[in-house]
Amino acid sequence: VQLQASGGGLVQAGGSLRLSCAASGLSFDSNRIGWFRQAPGKEREGVSCITSRDGTIYYADSVKGRFTISRDSGKNTVFLQMNNLKPEDTAVYYCAVDSYVRYSGIGFRTLILNPKQYDVWGQGTQVTVSS
Repeated sequence: VQLQASGGGLVQAGGSLRLSCAASGLSFDSNRIGWFRQAPGKEREGVSCITSRDGTIYYADSVKGRFTISRDSGKNTVFLQMNNLKPEDTAVYYCAVDSYVRYSGIGFRTLILNPKQYDVWGQGTQVTVSS
């Protein structure tokens, strides 16, 4: 089981990047795929996730309206389109899978985006936004 995140890079504030998360050894059919980020000296935080079964999407408030998560089930890949990037978006971005999907519904968003809910992790890709 492997997740491969790619697409990071250096971009100026206001620019865009598209991250990809490709899975091998598992399929995106009954789980939840999330994007997380970790800036130096900070805890890892949830950015967005998508539930495979019904396509329900959640976003952190800090990225709502700027980031868009999507999936290509046929290619077992999830994307994170990041627009209007800000210097505070600078971090290592990770994708991960929640194999158990214990929580659903907007009332559980904090739990749903909690890294502790995710059991399969890929390596990170660096995103740097210059001011």
